[in-house]
Amino acid sequence: MKRFRLITTAMAGVMLAGSLVGCSSERTTDTEPAANPDEGGEQATDGDGELIGIAMPTRSLERWNNDGAHLESLLQEAGYSTSLQYADNKVEQQITQLENMINQDAAVLVVASIDGTALAPVLERAAEQDIKVVAYDRLINGTEAVDYYATFDNYLVGQLQGQYIEEQLGLAEGEGPFNLEPFAGSPDDNNAKFFFSGAWDVLLPYVESGQLEVPSGKAPASNDDWQSIGVQGWASATAQSEMDNRLNSFYGDKQVDVVLSPNDSLALGIAQALEAAGYTPGEDWPLLTGQDADEANVKNMLADKQSMTVWKDTRTLGDQVAKMVDEIVTGAEVEVNDTETYDNGNKVVPSYLLPPQVVTKDTVESSLVESGFFTAEQLGL
Repeated sequence: MKRFRLITTAMAGVMLAGSLVGCSSERTTDTEPAANPDEGGEQATDGDGELIGIAMPTRSLERWNNDGAHLESLLQEAGYSTSLQYADNKVEQQITQLENMINQDAAVLVVASIDGTALAPVLERAAEQDIKVVAYDRLINGTEAVDYYATFDNYLVGQLQGQYIEEQLGLAEGEGPFNLEPFAGSPDDNNAKFFFSGAWDVLLPYVESGQLEVPSGKAPASNDDWQSIGVQGWASATAQSEMDNRLNSFYGDKQVDVVLSPNDSLALGIAQALEAAGYTPGEDWPLLTGQDADEANVKNMLADKQSMTVWKDTRTLGDQVAKMVDEIVTGAEVEVNDTETYDNGNKVVPSYLLPPQVVTKDTVESSLVESGFFTAEQLGL
């Protein structure tokens, strides 16, 4: 099998060359799985047609459509046959999809799990057939049958959000008090605890000192309590409803100054709640964090309805995972850069961590447009 002709993964935000940018920036959602080579389907011209299963959680978030399409394109270009499946955020559906990939004798499974604790039995079946498993951006817990993990530095994502709030409010200089409302991600997503821990390690001392006040009372006493403010499924509508409740119940004579949102999906719902409550962009609008650089959220940043997002250039994640897949199939040493952090309860999973970066209204063009992640036309620039 010929080796991948892939761009070596570099720092997030580095400009990617022509064909790679073109693939991502089209924002395609046409992700029908390629045919299994055993079923006589068409294959790419320069590979051995090994089947790679790609299990994504849902089409309902922009980033998973982008991730799936980009990874599939890279693998097909390198000569692999692919089965790309989306599970509508239904665990049983994802399990069935993985079972089908195993029955098709996939060489490798790339899995962005819905529930990182529910896949042990099906992945142990894969291990029995010597099918390797790469956890994609979400750690799979409770099993030996996960071989590698590729993600961004998720604790650093949260730290960047917390540090942004710290800097913008002048907390380190003693400014305050300010009214904060914190949110956390989906309780079934292992990454959510890292996002929250990174941010809360920065912000909790200011909560304890009184520089940050939480009128709703929804301030976890420690990182371990993050699930108490988690939003199931990262749902925008749930975040909007929760923010509505907090504003109506605790802010009759107060203004919220800052909202810690761990990702853009939640930030979108929170922004809608703020607007419905009469907040207007400008000095009246609270600081609002995010993550993923979703198109709607970047437009909100340009309209002063969101303060920042932590951009994880998922093209580089796809590049790295495609490279890892090829290393697995060809028997080469699989490149990792972390063998200590990600303990899934049964093993420390060898991992490759990529760096995230902060994007604000002032850096949208230099970070997102000049890199080709978006076109200026998409963002109305």
